[in-house]
Amino acid sequence: MSVLNIRGRQKLEGFLSVQGSKNGALPLMAAALLHEGTTILHNIPHILDVHFMIQILEALGCICTFEGGTLAIDASVLQGAQLPREQVGRMRSSIFLIGPLLGRCQEAVTYQPGGCSIGERPIDLHLWGLRQMNVDITEEEGTICLSTGGLTGKEMTLAFPSVGATENILMAAVKANGTTVIKNAAREPEIVQLCLCLNRMGAKIQGIGSKTLRIDGVTALHDSEWTNQGDRIAAATYLAAVAACGGEAVLHGIEASQLYSVLSVLSLSGCEVFCGTSSVCIRSLEPLRRVPYIRTSPFPGFPTDMQSPILALFSVVPGETVIEETIFENRFQVVGELGKMGAQIETDGTRARICGVRMLHGACVRARDLRGGAALVVAGLAAHGTTRIEDCSHIQRGYEDLEKRLVRLGADIRLEEETQTQSANRA
Repeated sequence: MSVLNIRGRQKLEGFLSVQGSKNGALPLMAAALLHEGTTILHNIPHILDVHFMIQILEALGCICTFEGGTLAIDASVLQGAQLPREQVGRMRSSIFLIGPLLGRCQEAVTYQPGGCSIGERPIDLHLWGLRQMNVDITEEEGTICLSTGGLTGKEMTLAFPSVGATENILMAAVKANGTTVIKNAAREPEIVQLCLCLNRMGAKIQGIGSKTLRIDGVTALHDSEWTNQGDRIAAATYLAAVAACGGEAVLHGIEASQLYSVLSVLSLSGCEVFCGTSSVCIRSLEPLRRVPYIRTSPFPGFPTDMQSPILALFSVVPGETVIEETIFENRFQVVGELGKMGAQIETDGTRARICGVRMLHGACVRARDLRGGAALVVAGLAAHGTTRIEDCSHIQRGYEDLEKRLVRLGADIRLEEETQTQSANRA
């Protein structure tokens, strides 16, 4: 079991390169299945979810070579369209593969996906969209079988601008017969990147960045290369850490326009924020001010993935802040762990009311999901004393070398691997 030990109250200063996007890399990897050849992806982060996805691709017959930050996927020959149950149970993003498999093989077999337990996150909208495109779907005891006699383009309106559903339907539509129109599509930067990458591979997608995507089906794609964008959520997490601890840092490799809603909150709290062409500088030298109300919503709104780290930040800002979560109903499970550190947070359904305290104190806490784990890191960095975060594999699913990057900024943080025997003895 991975454990992070943090001695808090260290000012954070320096320069940091942002990792490649987790939420961008996984659909790009899935899209490689659409092409009977090689796709080369650069700036791919070395995180657990990427390695889980590589295992799935290899189980399907792909040849994957991952060196440095470059991943080459040779999908010339597939051995089948059934996803491996174990890996599917480890990660939510395995669901992205059914759209490409239907486009390539006209069938797919998968299971209810695993990953973080931050809410129900049903895949109903994914399946609804695929059914519109002439896909037959049967579900029995957690197994989902999908098949089609030929994907057919369809005009559809999503009930909610789901990122995953948009990506899955979009990838299936690339090789469908005719034209597919997705209305109320998600507009997240990861969607824009996926569309641009697919077009480079030979797809025909219009309306990129808008609420309406038009995909004219093609019969084949070609070899291509793509450089994955910087991770906006990882960048925002580091910005929240600097805000909580005080200091000044420059983050390179991120588009500030993708962070507008987060930067706005940080500015309102009293941080100074400066944006460059592909960098963001934050300066937090004065006591922070409360921000009365924050509400998560689809892009360009405040990202749900940043709700937990911002919850931790405002735990140490005097006054009351209310955060409303509109996307995932179980995003507040980190509240109990923050409470062990002295945070005063009350939850009521989809709202959390934070009464900021002067200082948190170190404690032994557990990362129960990816972004909740990141929130505990922010809290630990700001807390007095030592914080021990257990079960950090959740954090490693999405953050590449988080502790090493924070050390470069002056944090006192150390990652250790605890054996099962040590864990049992401590218990």
